[in-house]
Amino acid sequence: MENIAQHIEALIFASEQSITKKDILQVLHELTGAVLPPEELQSHLDSIIRKYDCDDFPFSVVAVNGGYQFLTKSPYHAAISKLQTQRSKKKLSQAALETLSIVAYKQPITKLEIEQIRGVNCDYTIQKLLEKDLIAISGKSKNIGRPLLYSTSSTFMDYFGINSAAELPQIKDLPAETNAIGEADEG
Repeated sequence: MENIAQHIEALIFASEQSITKKDILQVLHELTGAVLPPEELQSHLDSIIRKYDCDDFPFSVVAVNGGYQFLTKSPYHAAISKLQTQRSKKKLSQAALETLSIVAYKQPITKLEIEQIRGVNCDYTIQKLLEKDLIAISGKSKNIGRPLLYSTSSTFMDYFGINSAAELPQIKDLPAETNAIGEADEG
């Protein structure tokens, strides 16, 4: 197949989420009938990554969530942020953000456990997060009644540009004033 690197580049570009090597190999195999050795694929991926690493492009190819994706380089984040703010019609509510962070840090977690942490019913919020594909049902608990378990989805990982929940900020990484509860004593 001619221009194999361009085909790989097109697959990464056209993919809404990060695309895995397995998916790339499968598409190329279906397209050509030939089997591309994984080492050759990696060589093409490395070449594409180097191509977009230079300052001529405002974006680069980045390994995210076990795959590859075009992402905007940090000097251009402000412009993209403004555009997304203008286009954003479906912002997450405070309740959704709280619920999403609980799921992210405690996953897999049941609805009851989320409600015990938040202190309020979370039916609506969990439904909205499922609809936005930020969380997913990851199984059933072994507890009585076998309640559903919720975890973050690959869309969540792509959206936040992380490969795993281990890359989430830890409490110790946050500024001290955001770790405090209540008001500081004047004494």
